[in-house]
This record gives sequence, C-alpha cells and structure tokens, in this order.
Amino acid sequence: MPTRAEDEDWSDSDDEALSGVETDVLLGVPDGKVENDSDLRDAAVSRIGGLPVRALLPSREPPFPSSQCKNCSSPMELLVQVWCPFENSPMDRALYIWGCARASCQRQPGSVRAWRALRYNADYAAKLEKKKARKDAQRQVASATPANNANPFSVQAPATPSPFNLGDQIFGQTSSSPFEPPPAAEDKDDDQSDDESEASSSEDSLITAMASTTIQESPWTAAPSYPPIYLSTMAEYIPPVPKSKIPDNAQIEDSADDDKGGKDGVWGLEAYENTLKVDLVFERFTRRISHTAEQCLRYELKGTPLPFASDKVFEVLFPAPPQDPLPVTGAAFKVVSPVKRSYNASSIPRCSVCKSSRVFECQLMPNLINVIRAAAKDKDVDGDRKLTDAERIKAVQAVLKSNQSTGMEWGTCMVFSCEKDCCLAEGGQDATECWREEHVLVQWDE
Repeated sequence: MPTRAEDEDWSDSDDEALSGVETDVLLGVPDGKVENDSDLRDAAVSRIGGLPVRALLPSREPPFPSSQCKNCSSPMELLVQVWCPFENSPMDRALYIWGCARASCQRQPGSVRAWRALRYNADYAAKLEKKKARKDAQRQVASATPANNANPFSVQAPATPSPFNLGDQIFGQTSSSPFEPPPAAEDKDDDQSDDESEASSSEDSLITAMASTTIQESPWTAAPSYPPIYLSTMAEYIPPVPKSKIPDNAQIEDSADDDKGGKDGVWGLEAYENTLKVDLVFERFTRRISHTAEQCLRYELKGTPLPFASDKVFEVLFPAPPQDPLPVTGAAFKVVSPVKRSYNASSIPRCSVCKSSRVFECQLMPNLINVIRAAAKDKDVDGDRKLTDAERIKAVQAVLKSNQSTGMEWGTCMVFSCEKDCCLAEGGQDATECWREEHVLVQWDE
C-alpha cells in the first residue's frame, strides 16, 4: 500500500522524497460529455464548463453579475463547478470558477473569479446531531468501563487515525469516516441505516430544489458557455523514481568541464542553468503534474498550492527566509546552503464577511484550457454541420467584424476560501444559504 506525504515546504529536491507515495491532493480529470438532463440540473455533479446550477440556492439563482469580467464587464464562461461540502458540515456546498477568454483581459486582475454557494441541509444536520449524541454516549460508557480487563496478548487495530479522510465528499463522493470509533453492537444497524441514507440526503434535497426552480426565463440562458464535461476525481499518486541501471563500480567523468569546477560537473551545470535562466519552479511543476497529465483541477483544502513559476505570486506565497549577508572581502570564504522556502498564506486577504483567514482550497491546471478548447472546437464543428451556407457566411462575417481574439493564457489559478466556510446574513446572523466571492491568485503563462 502506498504511503502518504505532505508538502508544506518547497525546494527543488522535494520531489525526490515524494516518490512512491499517495498525497493528500485530489485530482479532477475529465470524464466525458454531460448529456443527461438530470445531471445537467444536479448541483452535486461536478463538471467542466456548462452553466451554473440554480438548485443549490432554491430561493434565488446565482446573480448574473457574478460571471462578469472586472475588465471588460462581459459575461465570462464557467470553467468548473465543483461539489465540495466540508466534512461533518450541515451545509451543502459548491464552488464556481469563471474565466474570461478575451485576449485584452489576460494578465489582468478580475479576469478569473471564484464563488462558493452554501445551503443548509436540515436532514443531514439532524443525522449529524444523532451521530454526535451516539458518540457521546459511547464515550461515557467507555470511560465507565474498567481498563484492566483487556487481554494484553490480543491483536488490536492501530489507534492512529488516518488524516486523509478529508475530501471523501468532494466531487459528490461520500463515505463513512475511517477513524470513527466502532459502534456498539446494538447501534450497528442504526449506523448502517444512517450511512445509507446520508448519501441520499443531499440528493433528495437537491431533487426537491430542482423541481421548484428553473433558469428558462433567466439571463443565464443567453450566457456564453463551454460544453459540459464530467469532472471525476482520483487521488494523486507519485510513482517511485526508476533505479539507475549504471553499475555500482562505474565511474562517470565529464572531461568538458574539467576546467570549470572539477570532474563532478556541478559548476558546469550551474553555469548552464544560469545562462539559460532555467526556472526550477516551473520544472518542478511540470515534473509533478506529468504523473497525471490529464488533471484539470487539484483539490487540497487547507493544503499547499503547487506554484507554476517563480514569479511575484510565488515570491508572495513562498517567501525566501532571511539570510546572513555574504562576506565582502576576498579572503573570506563561506558556504551558502540552498534556500528552503516555506508556504505562507498570511498575505491572502481575510474573508470580507467574517474576517477569518482564507486557506488554499484548489487550483486550475493548464490541461483545463486544452480540454475546453477541444470541446468548444467540437461544438463549433457540430454547429457548422447544421448551418446553411447563408448562415455560415453570416457567422464568419460576425467573427471578422468583432476583431476580438480569444484564448486564456494562465498557467494556474489558485482559489483561497474562508477557513470557517461562513454563511452569514448582512446583519451577521447565521443564514440558511449564501453566495460569496473568494480570492483568486493567477500565475500567467509568460
């Protein structure tokens, strides 16, 4: 079974330690076109493209200005919609991310926007209260039971809980917590019925909401959109580094660099990298995602983002630690160790409503642009087949007159959301539903 690893710090050599492990990151990968009408209207079905599902906010639909670019004020296409309720939370939850494809809006703030939608699920809240009461009762019984009756020779399961249960409900997947205490014999049937009904609780609630809402007479019907594609999830696994086939007694020499730092080639390599300005951050990014090249989304609530390049965003999120100044005299000699950067989210603006810290939640990956581009191209081909010659000429003329080039140019888009996942009304009191914009940092593809 693969081991797991965390990724709090950053350095170019970190990936050497992360080999043959399963990380905490959940990867979103494309999984075919969404053609089922019920799935199109189901907020619990994560997807690429499409239109936002209103069912999550039964009293109102998502405000249309939420999709407008802050630069051109035009409505943007929905890039992803992710079903991502927090563990042990009574709130149904989804994340919506829009992006502007206009060339003039690239590298501009506000061209990628993220929103989270929350809705109180009364049925699931009741089940959580019931489960909590049962745990409290079991804890009281356990504390009253003498501890000296245990068999010292019995084999017991490890008591260390797995910290990787977070995200079981992400993308619509549900499972029971692996580190809950085993239920008492008389409670097993109740637990089983609860587990079976929890998965259908949100589904039943969403079906009721979908039956009472529609966007047929909504501005969303005229909004631009990409063809919807299922977004499935899988755990990130980093395979072991292949072992070298060079014999142990072999000697490697680099005669070309004998005069530039010795036979180990270290100095020559550094000079080569400095000459070409190799971006080690981008190299690590490319190496990391190459294990699952089809990934379009990386999800790790309260985790560490994967930086795309050594730009201003990288310097803000992974600041270099202070170092002692180098000696200025020629006779002095000092060995400088490699800089170890640590992730620091203190620069991220706090939640505008509850003033809590924001934490990293997910990031969009470059392959999402490829998937969207291919889906849009297929849609255009299918549309051209249904057009008459006159309609096709008119469409081409409209494109030429617009004189507006399109194409997204970001490398990754990082979303930071409220740590408390607050759902408050304007007066500060708890609300049963809310629609909140979250903070997005974009690293552009230079």
